[in-house]
Amino acid sequence: MATFAVTYAYSESTSARRDTVRPSHVEFLKAQFDGGRLLKSGPFGPEETPGALLIIAGDSKADVEALMDQDPFHEAGLIQERTVRQWNIFFGAEPVVQDAQPAGQATAQV
Repeated sequence: MATFAVTYAYSESTSARRDTVRPSHVEFLKAQFDGGRLLKSGPFGPEETPGALLIIAGDSKADVEALMDQDPFHEAGLIQERTVRQWNIFFGAEPVVQDAQPAGQATAQV
């Protein structure tokens, strides 16, 4: 599976509605985390425009979009803007695989 960075941007005007829907939103995200699809997530800091970053495992951008369409925040129309971008992890990726090379000439594949 590939890794995708999903960003949400919220309108200040939907704050109260987000508070109402948040328990269902968190339940949805917890199910994705427990199932191995959601790798990391969280809201942006208090000095930032309201929103969140979610790191999702998926087969394709369309797969991730279809999954995130099921988020109660999306279903309730609380996400002002959503982006889904494939993210190629370089540092912090799975252990490096080394090609068979003569000693001292290993090539890392990242």
